[in-house]
Amino acid sequence: MTINQIDEQEPFITADGSTIRSILDLSNAPVEKQSLAEAILPPGGATERHWHKTSEEFYFILQGTGTVEIDGSKQEIRVGDAVLIPNGQWHQIIADSHTELRFLCCCAPPYSHEDTFFD
Repeated sequence: MTINQIDEQEPFITADGSTIRSILDLSNAPVEKQSLAEAILPPGGATERHWHKTSEEFYFILQGTGTVEIDGSKQEIRVGDAVLIPNGQWHQIIADSHTELRFLCCCAPPYSHEDTFFD
């Protein structure tokens, strides 16, 4: 059995520029097919537009508001929204509130820097 406490996980900066705390992934659990992390963007912050060759992602918004862009289509997001980002699609998330944008990010297969591609 593996149980990880989010507050015990060290934050790091991903290749797209967001601050991440891995909750369950290859670095801290016997994970094979997915990963779960908390991502935080400061007010007005944004990830760098990117795509993943193999990983499909889910974002679940916990705090704040923002805009998500997926392959040129933009949509406002808020607390309680779940966003599907299919693999191979360009995407970016932007925090547009006065508080930080905090969301869960699930990736299958697990997130890796090597599977993150930019312009």
